[in-house]
Amino acid sequence: MNTNQVSPEERPPLRVSFDNIGAFQALVGEFSKNIKHLEKALQVTISVKGNTIAIFGESPNSDVAEQLLKQLYPLVRDGYPIHPADLDQGVRLLLRNREAKLKEFLRETIFTSPGKRPITPKSPTQKDYIHAIQTHDIVFGIGPAGTGKTFLAMAMAMAALAKKEVRRIILARPAVEAGERLGFLPGDMYEKVNPYLRPLYDALHDMIEFEKATRMIERGDIEVAPLAFMRGRTLNDSFVVLDEAQNTTSEQMKMFLTRLGYSSKAVITGDITQIDLPEGTRSGLVEARDILSEIEGIAILMFTEQDVVRHPLVQEIIKAYEAKTTPHRDRSSR
Repeated sequence: MNTNQVSPEERPPLRVSFDNIGAFQALVGEFSKNIKHLEKALQVTISVKGNTIAIFGESPNSDVAEQLLKQLYPLVRDGYPIHPADLDQGVRLLLRNREAKLKEFLRETIFTSPGKRPITPKSPTQKDYIHAIQTHDIVFGIGPAGTGKTFLAMAMAMAALAKKEVRRIILARPAVEAGERLGFLPGDMYEKVNPYLRPLYDALHDMIEFEKATRMIERGDIEVAPLAFMRGRTLNDSFVVLDEAQNTTSEQMKMFLTRLGYSSKAVITGDITQIDLPEGTRSGLVEARDILSEIEGIAILMFTEQDVVRHPLVQEIIKAYEAKTTPHRDRSSR
């Protein structure tokens, strides 16, 4: 791979040549889909001729495009499949830090299942989060939607179960939503709480095939339950994930944390800007963050909108809402 060195002040196109035609074609993508995606993401123009790519655009975007292609090329040559999410991740990382090494993220597979894409960290905070889960028995992941808090925790849980580090996975959520009460829903208790647990099922099915997930739930390898069902239990040899923890009360959070038994881990996730508790009720997640931050063995990771890994517009939506509504609706101190 050769790069023509040019003066940034002249603003000529940046040209990058690649010596492996097969890897080059995989990098470009079928019908140049990867190139088109990169053009849109960075507002640059990229032309492909032979085994050479020319990048037209202003710095720093053109420089990021060049560096991204250079870093992805050896990964593709080694057989790593490029997806649009990899391009978006690379753009975010390199715009934030030109020294970022994509292979440190893309090569760090947390969990993989046949027919499913390997799960890897998408930001430095996600990487720190994974390390915290590996080295601590209780981890809090706090931040906005779309930052991968729950998804990565579940991936780590699946990996621990696959390695037989735990005997079961428990996924829990408080059954609290704005403007709704369980009593107004039809059916028995399980039917009432099922809509609140649906996001956990969705994330689970993103990781493993539906039939396999169903069998694991039937065997008791995976339990998906409302937080209230944790009362009175001792959870040994388990990986427990509590989602939407901002909607726990102080009593519920204390109850949950004291369920943890031997050889178990707990990951608690939530967004303290989206609290649906009754006015005047202090969030158990906020309180736990303030009380437990100095305890050895407990890690607290704070995510920001820069860690959002959903559709690129989600990050902009979060930033726009925070700019307009936070002064009026911030309830994180409750």
